[in-house]
Amino acid sequence: MGNSLFDQLNKSGLVDKNKAKQAKKEKHRQAKKHKGRQTKPLDKSKLRAQQVQTEKAQRDRELNQQRKQAAEKKAIAAQIKQLIEMNRIEADETESNAEIAFNFVDGKNVQRFYVTEKLQEQLIRGHLVIVKLESSYNLVPAGIAEKIILR
Repeated sequence: MGNSLFDQLNKSGLVDKNKAKQAKKEKHRQAKKHKGRQTKPLDKSKLRAQQVQTEKAQRDRELNQQRKQAAEKKAIAAQIKQLIEMNRIEADETESNAEIAFNFVDGKNVQRFYVTEKLQEQLIRGHLVIVKLESSYNLVPAGIAEKIILR
């Protein structure tokens, strides 16, 4: 009983050493193959974890991009506000002698802005432009209006 199956088959002449080695290798390969299949559920969980991590990284990138765009918009709005406030024709210059109603279109509405004769002439020639800051209208030089449009 101490003899293995291989020894018994070898003694009877049914199997030689080369065939035995091949059979042993094949058995080893099969064992490895089955072992690999058993680890696949772990691989699936790792794969899912990587997928979740990749999706999270993508969401984070998109969120950062949105935040960056919002910050850029805010900075541009602040620059435009500063340009208008620094270069507008002051209200006391326009309202003290402002007796001429200058009509203009804002979206779908026709608005009225009272100006002096000198300012009306500059508006007509295109030297001055009416801009809207928050809920009020202001006069600024045409060069400043072009800078605002570029932003």
